Amino acid sequence: MTASSNSRSPAGRYGPVIAILIAVLVPVLAKDFLVFQATQLMVYAIAIMGLNILVGINGQLSLGHGAFYALGAYTVAILMDGYGMPYGWALPVAALVTFAAGFAFGLPALRLEGIYLALATFTLAIALPQILKLSVLDPWTGGVQGISIAKPEAPAFLPLNADQWLYVLTLAITCLVYWLARNLIGSRTGRALTAVKDNALAARTMGINVALYKTLAFSVSACFTGIAGALSAIVVQYVSPDSFSFYLSVAILVGLVVGGVGWLPGAFLGAAFILFVPNIAEGVSKGLSGAVYGVLLIALIVLRPGGSAGFGAAWRGLLSRTGRTTRQISLSQEKETGS
Repeated sequence: MTASSNSRSPAGRYGPVIAILIAVLVPVLAKDFLVFQATQLMVYAIAIMGLNILVGINGQLSLGHGAFYALGAYTVAILMDGYGMPYGWALPVAALVTFAAGFAFGLPALRLEGIYLALATFTLAIALPQILKLSVLDPWTGGVQGISIAKPEAPAFLPLNADQWLYVLTLAITCLVYWLARNLIGSRTGRALTAVKDNALAARTMGINVALYKTLAFSVSACFTGIAGALSAIVVQYVSPDSFSFYLSVAILVGLVVGGVGWLPGAFLGAAFILFVPNIAEGVSKGLSGAVYGVLLIALIVLRPGGSAGFGAAWRGLLSRTGRTTRQISLSQEKETGS
């Protein structure tokens, strides 16, 4: 079944609307801690969507997206705490800063591919937390102590507490990022990014500026991940260098693999995995939580090599069979009526 027929099916038409309605009801029905966890889930989903643009759509491997996450978080923290900038202005500035950082890193990285590019991004993830601890940057970054941020209050016309407001704000930004990513992938630019991933030489032969599109993918990917980091800083109300270790970059990559490389909705399932599974593993055995986490991850990869995208394919297949059956029944009824 084609994508258009999927969109004409009831699930294709109303599924996203139902999901958004359920998400809107979460701050009303759930307790504050669950609201906080749901907010964190959306933050991680935005970061995974950003990495998916680079890895899944353009075919460049990054092991250092935690650095862009940290850059977005520190940009917001410095602007809000040091300069008193409202978060409504600090968030767009963080997006612009991380977009520029992604461009600045992606341009010289054009000479690198595969494992060499992964090694360069790995170096970035390792180096940035150490740079943030430098004493010369203490007046801005707070050194090893980090920066505390005041939690934004909801607008006076909304009957929401601070946690509920941050959830609603994060939900709105998540929907916007998802819409932007989906339209980017389906656009001419997205098709060019995919062509570069499939065969860079053939893409260059067809007149595609490979260097430009690779750099653009890095910039957009870094921007989305930076937005996630900025939201995380506001939600958690604190940033420090140790919060952005290499483990964060690995966690985002794991979320991408679990969600399905190249499958945008899988970002939410990947985010749920990296948010909840470590806690489940610790509940099974505190001493062996890492081993339990690893076993669960390996089991998922073995059972579903394509990640959650495999479940998406199965769901689309079910919709296809249901749609064909419905149409066949309708045609049979029309023939019987006509006869």
